[in-house]
Amino acid sequence: MEELQTTRVLLRSWSDDDLEPFAEMCADPVVMAHFPATLTRAESDATVARVRAHFAEHGYGLWAVEVDGVFAGWTGLSWSDVTGTRELEVGWRLARAFWGRGLATEAAEAALAYGLEQVTTVVSFTAMTNERSWRLMERIGMRREREFDHPRADLPERLRRHVLYTADRVRLR
Repeated sequence: MEELQTTRVLLRSWSDDDLEPFAEMCADPVVMAHFPATLTRAESDATVARVRAHFAEHGYGLWAVEVDGVFAGWTGLSWSDVTGTRELEVGWRLARAFWGRGLATEAAEAALAYGLEQVTTVVSFTAMTNERSWRLMERIGMRREREFDHPRADLPERLRRHVLYTADRVRLR
């Protein structure tokens, strides 16, 4: 698996030492405010298992993010069919201690560039209420395409409406 290094961020493979801080991040109600619920330890461990399986299948995925030798969250790529079409999505989630320093932007730019080496177009989407994430999408050069209702029927009403952003090789050159 490839690692991606930026000035301040290392996107790397997951280690078992990442499981505890990842679980703590996913149990934080502020970090998870734009998701249906926080995750239990078992749910977060299962998420990492799926991420590792994605890497095994594709050679890339949601990398563990390391800043100054400390696990900070995840950023990377995963295949999604939320919009009705199978598309490569760039996404991120950082622990609160790493917010407000431009680290998510730096990591997302690296992941997006890598994704555009794999496919022509990369998408990202989030709940309309998650302005921090859609502003990040704009900072990394993605273009707002449309709004849509997330297909998961069990989402709370506040999270149902989503916004879709795209980036493609031609536009970002």
